[in-house]
Amino acid sequence: MRDGRRRFAESLLQFSGFVNETKQAKRYFVSGMVQGVGYRYFTQDAAEELRVSGYVRNLRDGRVEVFAMGTPQQHAQLRTLLERGPRLSSVSEVQEEDSVPDSEYAGGFLIAPNA
Repeated sequence: MRDGRRRFAESLLQFSGFVNETKQAKRYFVSGMVQGVGYRYFTQDAAEELRVSGYVRNLRDGRVEVFAMGTPQQHAQLRTLLERGPRLSSVSEVQEEDSVPDSEYAGGFLIAPNA
């Protein structure tokens, strides 16, 4: 009986590791008219709806940076929304790069202070 429990626990750990491996971290840099138009709030709402964790913040050069952790499918959906933006925005480009997961942002999605 104990061997069965141990094997079950090991299987759960392997499954948990597999599920966690599917999460990716990415940074998106959004250009265009994306500051002063509710873009960060739009992004936070979209990320929360998609269950993506991370943050969004304004950059000094006029772009918006989005750090997001999620599955490939979640990233695809988030990118589509980032390209669209809120009604008053005008997105000209979304640059995407791979990043390293950060456990500090694993619990949710926030609006970070400007960089």
